[in-house]
Amino acid sequence: MPKIKSAASGRRRERQQQRGQLKSAGGLMFNTGIGQHILKNPLIVNSIIDKAALRPTDVVLEVGPGTGNMTVKLLEKAKKVIACELDPRLVAELHKRVQGTPLASKLQVMVGDVLKADLPFFDACVANLPYQISSPFVFKLLLHRPFFRCAVLMFQREFALRLVAKPGDKLYCRLSINTQLLARVDHLMKVGKNNFRPPPKVESSVVRIEPKNPPPPINFQEWDGLVRITFVRKNKTLSAAFKSSAVQQLLEKNYRIHCSVHNIVSAAVYFVE
Repeated sequence: MPKIKSAASGRRRERQQQRGQLKSAGGLMFNTGIGQHILKNPLIVNSIIDKAALRPTDVVLEVGPGTGNMTVKLLEKAKKVIACELDPRLVAELHKRVQGTPLASKLQVMVGDVLKADLPFFDACVANLPYQISSPFVFKLLLHRPFFRCAVLMFQREFALRLVAKPGDKLYCRLSINTQLLARVDHLMKVGKNNFRPPPKVESSVVRIEPKNPPPPINFQEWDGLVRITFVRKNKTLSAAFKSSAVQQLLEKNYRIHCSVHNIVSAAVYFVE
């Protein structure tokens, strides 16, 4: 009996390891565990590219190009496409897709993790983004210099709705505040899960992001620290959040640094009675 149990456990582990890998029509295994869901509907691909309003002189950044369904359309519209792909197998598929065509000379492929890479210069970013990197990539994008003109990105539906949420909305959060501080954000369209191969478990949406140029005159890290404090507990009042001793110490430290930098004589400060 123990041997039978061990064999069954081994089969379960094997199924769990393979669960995230599904085969494409061409025999390529897609790893859904790292967000490999290929956008297969050409009408949606064309609509996304149209929303980016690309110019013939544009350099376009694409993250997660997959097998190149969107990449080839971008290459037809832009001067150059820089595609960032983590999976070497998909890099090979991408090169194979344009090999021997005039589009090949317009394609540059960056192999690796886009979150760890230094972003190149680009005019627009168009991508069916791996959903697990959505939040860090958005802020990497918005803090990138020099400024880009716009980004048209596919996100998980709930994440997209958080990006565009307004004060009073149930989904309004730190992500909403920080994104809208740095950019204009518009929800463009909903995309059903059956438009992907393999289909994801969640619905998707396309969002357009235009960075504010010039940006607001603030230190973003300091601002984000303040916003983080206010959202540390969803149902906590703002005054209660600022009464914690750790927050008071942080505020006093920042106040004294401000006074020192600007040659202001600091006084004893009591933030809470």
